[in-house]
Amino acid sequence: MSRIVVLGGGESGWGAAVLAQKKGFDVFLSDSGTINDKYRKLLDEYHISWEDGGHTENLILNADEVIKSPGIPSEAPIVVKLQEKGVSIISEIEFAGRYTQAKMVCITGSNGKTTTTSLIYHILKTAGYNVGLAGNIGRSLAYQVAEENFDYYVIELSSFQLDNMYEFRANVAILLNITPDHLDRYGGEMQNYIDSKMRIIQNQQPDDAFVYWLDDPIISKELKKYGIKSQLCPFSEIKKSGSIAYLRDGKYEIEYPMPINMEQESLALKGKHNLYDSLAAGVSANLVGVKGDVICQCLQDFKGIEHRMERVVVVDDVLYINDSKATNVDACYYALESVKSPVVLILGGQDKGNDYNEIKELVKDKCRALVYLGADNKKLHDFFDGLGLPVADTDNMADCVAACHRLAQPGDTVLLSPCCASFDLFHNMGERGRMFKDLVRQMNKGTK
Repeated sequence: MSRIVVLGGGESGWGAAVLAQKKGFDVFLSDSGTINDKYRKLLDEYHISWEDGGHTENLILNADEVIKSPGIPSEAPIVVKLQEKGVSIISEIEFAGRYTQAKMVCITGSNGKTTTTSLIYHILKTAGYNVGLAGNIGRSLAYQVAEENFDYYVIELSSFQLDNMYEFRANVAILLNITPDHLDRYGGEMQNYIDSKMRIIQNQQPDDAFVYWLDDPIISKELKKYGIKSQLCPFSEIKKSGSIAYLRDGKYEIEYPMPINMEQESLALKGKHNLYDSLAAGVSANLVGVKGDVICQCLQDFKGIEHRMERVVVVDDVLYINDSKATNVDACYYALESVKSPVVLILGGQDKGNDYNEIKELVKDKCRALVYLGADNKKLHDFFDGLGLPVADTDNMADCVAACHRLAQPGDTVLLSPCCASFDLFHNMGERGRMFKDLVRQMNKGTK
């Protein structure tokens, strides 16, 4: 019996362990941290051997193959030792792909992944497709392959997941954009990060499709390096040579494979960044075979996702927006660009090698004040304080929200769009966003 070791006891790791056990492997799961009680209970229910609080090397280094959770860097000591022994290390997505014949609709990009993934899933589900939602959103793909029987999967893929995918094939691959992100994980080298994103097209065949943003300069440059076999399906903001989806005269248009035409104003998602997501989703659903009227309906009634430009509440004539998913500078740029009123901007967290020059002019033009939220805000002070804007320095959400309330004026927008990861003060960006919303709503109750 072959031995599978799973590193990481979160959603990805637990699902991989369940699938491996179901396929007859000798399975062991190890986590250097503390496994959440939810996953401990589930592992026990499936009678899967596990440990947390450290790695027992003699129980790991004897693996025939290792499934590594995406949050574990390749430089982790136990991963290095496995590499030195020549043990195969793969991702949960790679492993799950071996055991299903379902069609894979896969989405990556520096920004917009979750919105686009959710929108495509919404369209396919509304159209009556037997479809699962997986990757960075939804349940583990491996667990769904083990316990469900879907014909399609819509999968959000991070660069970390793509790094350990080798034979996995995306039938529809969507690449939204490539901008600097996670450079701390890629040795500070942008090309390493780019190479990771481009892995989404590996293994595609002539009957597959590659959907991408035609206007992205990095994607355009990179495509010249690849002998792409799949059908190219680019989208752009306005009609250009080669693009099959675009805006023209206030209309949202898709040319291929079935023509679709609707009023831009009727799109549920507003703002330029959301336009790109809507174009990518419409093209992808069209390629899968969803009827045009269903696509149009779903583009109009989609409710959006939590933590992405989420309008929370108005307090004292100030609008509070939760954009906690903006964990890089480019995402913050689009958020700022879409807000029309003066902004009190919340920045900060775990820096990922950010270059803030991209938003400097927008901050100068649009922001009334800045509130820093992080364990170490020195880099923010060094870059932004010279702009002469009022600044508040905070290291917890309660003080942050109080500072925003103090600095904002009637008609302003308070925007949590941090540019940074959340792990210095929070477990994840979701906790950061929910805590922001809870405190703002409590403040709203107090003003009534």
